[in-house]
Amino acid sequence: MIKISEAIIVEGKYDKIKLSSVVDAVIIVTNGFGIFRDREKLELIRYYANKTGIIILTDSDSAGRKIRGYIKGAVKNGRIINVYIPDVFGKEKRKDKPSAEGKLGVEGIDVKTLVSAFEKSGVTSSESIGKSDITKLTLYELGLSGGNESKKLREKLQKSLGLPSVMSAGSLVEVLNTMMNSVELAEYMKKIKEVKNVI
Repeated sequence: MIKISEAIIVEGKYDKIKLSSVVDAVIIVTNGFGIFRDREKLELIRYYANKTGIIILTDSDSAGRKIRGYIKGAVKNGRIINVYIPDVFGKEKRKDKPSAEGKLGVEGIDVKTLVSAFEKSGVTSSESIGKSDITKLTLYELGLSGGNESKKLREKLQKSLGLPSVMSAGSLVEVLNTMMNSVELAEYMKKIKEVKNVI
């Protein structure tokens, strides 16, 4: 059980149940897109963002990205940490059929992968990885943006790090800064490019 001081924001009650077996923390449920109309809950999220900081942990599908983006935009002050689950295709046991995009949500992800997602975001680590010096320019210089092969290269990087396949450049910069610095990223990209033609 990981003790986390920040409040964790998830989409549904089953996500909360799953997460409760992994972390000891305040868990707030958005009820999917319900958060768009729930002023009271939004105020609660803003309160925690200022007081303890919040962790946003939504599904890796388009709905999850929309909810994450909305919360990030609605919380003007305070601390936000983004935790991302990787793309895992399948169906939750309680559901008759997979989601529209066929990806597992937070509730369907195994405990080990969930813990790993928190660790990658620096949540369980008390040590700082070093200066957060990765910027959008860093991505450009490493060929991760602005080039013909950039999209493929980004997808390869995200897959190898266990991150969702669809992420904005801003989100990618943010999460990379919790995992490594620019020198380590350059080294990592060198290895990825070396195995580019290996099947």
